[in-house]
This record gives sequence, C-alpha cells and structure tokens, in this order.
Amino acid sequence: MARTSASARPLTDHEEIRRWAEERGATPACVRGTGDSNDTGMIRLDFPGYSGAGSLEEISWDDWFEKFDESNLALIVQDETASGDTSNFNKLVSRDTAETGRSSRRNSRSTGTSRGSHRSTQARSNNKASHTSKARSAGRASSAQRSSAQGRSAAGSKQRTSSKTSANSRRSGRTSNQSSRSQNQNKKKSASRASSTAGRRSATRRRAA
Repeated sequence: MARTSASARPLTDHEEIRRWAEERGATPACVRGTGDSNDTGMIRLDFPGYSGAGSLEEISWDDWFEKFDESNLALIVQDETASGDTSNFNKLVSRDTAETGRSSRRNSRSTGTSRGSHRSTQARSNNKASHTSKARSAGRASSAQRSSAQGRSAAGSKQRTSSKTSANSRRSGRTSNQSSRSQNQNKKKSASRASSTAGRRSATRRRAA
C-alpha cells in the first residue's frame, strides 16, 4: 500500500486515536502470548480482512489505552495514501521518537521558509541594486548633458563677447579715421585762410607804394 511520510502524524489523544481506528473498522487488540493476567502485553490495532486475526486478541479500549500510556507510546497514522485513498497505515512508537520526528519536520519547514525568505530578500536586494545602478547611470548621463550644455553656453558666450569686441574695434577705427579726416580738413582750411590773408596784405602794400 502506497504511503507518503509527509502526511503521517503522531497521535496521543485517546479520543483522536479511537475515532481514527473506528473510521476504518479497526478494534483494539493485543498480541497473543506477550502478556499475562496482570499485563496486557503488546498492543495493536486489528483491521478486518488483514492477516492478524490468528495472532491478535481483542481487548477493551480501556485496557488498550492503559498499556498505551504506561508504555509512553504515540500512534503514528496516515490519513490518505499517495493516490488519495483512505490509509490504514499506523505504527506505535515511543513519544520521544514522535516528538523528535515532529521537531525535525518543523525545522525542515522553518529552514525551507528561511531559504525562501532569503531568496526573496536577495531578489529584492538585487532589484534595488539594479534600480540604484540605473539611477546612477541616468544621473551621470544627466550630469554629462548639463556639462555639455554649459560648455556650449560658455562657447556661445565667448563667441558673442568676441563679436562685440570686434565690432567695438571696428567702430573705434571708423571714429579714429573720421577724426583724422576732420583734422586734415581743418588744417587745409587754416592754410587756405592764411594764404588768402597774406595775398590781401601784399596787394595792399603794392597799392600804397
């Protein structure tokens, strides 16, 4: 009969054990020849149709549970087989063994949960690192764009300053040329007036003579 250990569970409560057995038609029994008038002997659950009919002797639930508690036992049971059918699997073990198995399963589940949590945390960490890296790359690209824009702005400003300086130089040159021509014209006018005055004086002297 197929069984899956993952679905097995220990029982120590009397009512739970009795309900589980009666749902499957099992009755409390002991192994013939293992006890005496003062001792029940080795206890078992007897299922109809199984080979224990010749070796098992039916006893009361009270006698069965008395021996069960006296021996500090736990009943490991399975509710369903791997195919989903009702399972009759059962095994009597010491309660210490049952507790050890239960703790081991809890630790296994805890370890699995811890690993899952670790993987989830690592994935979030990787996502954050990726986002941070992308943000830094975007920041560097933005900074480079600003630097490039500032460089173009500075170059434009230098060009405008150079153009203004050149224009001022041309205006200054034109003003200087105009001033020079004006000075030459004034000199020519002064020379002409001096020459005219000298001529008039010479004519006057000739008439007087």
